[in-house]
Amino acid sequence: MASSHEISSSSPLGFLTANPVANVVSDAYRSFSERRAKLGLSNPGTVESISKEVQRDVSLTNYMHTGIRADLTKAVSLSPLFQVSHQFAMGQHMKPYAFAALMGTNNVFLQGSMDNDGVLSTRFNWRWSPALVTKSQFQIASPQDMASIEHEYVGSDFTSSLKMLNPSYLEGGLTGIYILSHLQSITKRLSLGIEAVWQRAALNQPPESATSYCARYKTDDWVAAVQLHAAQGGLNATYWRRLSEKVQAGVDLTLQVAPSPNMMGGLQKEGLTTVGVKYDFRMSTFRAQVDSKGKLGVLLEKRVLTPVTMSFCAEVDHATQDSKVGLGITIEAGGEELQEQQEALGAQASPNIPF
Repeated sequence: MASSHEISSSSPLGFLTANPVANVVSDAYRSFSERRAKLGLSNPGTVESISKEVQRDVSLTNYMHTGIRADLTKAVSLSPLFQVSHQFAMGQHMKPYAFAALMGTNNVFLQGSMDNDGVLSTRFNWRWSPALVTKSQFQIASPQDMASIEHEYVGSDFTSSLKMLNPSYLEGGLTGIYILSHLQSITKRLSLGIEAVWQRAALNQPPESATSYCARYKTDDWVAAVQLHAAQGGLNATYWRRLSEKVQAGVDLTLQVAPSPNMMGGLQKEGLTTVGVKYDFRMSTFRAQVDSKGKLGVLLEKRVLTPVTMSFCAEVDHATQDSKVGLGITIEAGGEELQEQQEALGAQASPNIPF
């Protein structure tokens, strides 16, 4: 039987791989891959989540609400994961009612929601391989619909992604927003990344492009990250530190240089610094933050019973003399059938859902 090398050499395109130049390139790439594997680098995450410890865990931005909110969630199945939820709310910038359902397996994630105004939002993620995931999101609303498609490749020591917002070629040319990002581990603690954005709202408007650079340094108990938006003149830096087993603290600094709106021209400098802290107790979590403009916010989440969680948040803006208060309750119902499924699964691994 002929070897694979002989077969490839005898094929019509065998000259592409069976030549001295291709052999040198192949050997160099193999040597580079072996040296990189010996470094033992881990995946650094994504450019979008480079400051997740501060902006997602400590910061109150994703948790604050005004008024009263109640979420009722019922899990129907664990494997595959399937649950439905009802959300009731009374407050500023909040829909009175919304219904949502989601399903997840090792390769598929489906989620859909509809509010009382008829706005439909859907998410569909598909895992092509352990490293490649396609994420899509669509929203049907009047007057503006939205479509987002993202391809994310997660390597052993890097993550690359291509994201498209409202992509279209129906007008005879390419329109929409296209974001290409790459984050690479350089050492076990240092990661460097780049993000390029190209956008065009319509064919009668010129396209715009921008490039940003980022870096992330991670140790056992603190993480520092910085993002430089060269074209927009913006800089964002975050610092997160674990003070103890149950206490985390973070600092978020944003600087922006923009043209001044007055007739004299020149540049206008703006900056905002936010300091936050998070306390994890046995049955509750407390977050608090204050920024350089005098805005103070707090959030307390407490699990009253196993399926019931209460939350209270408040925000005071000393500069504008404005205040906001929010109260929420979350009820998670499972039922005896779900407990039986959990006991039946036992020590089996839960589905690795491509969220």
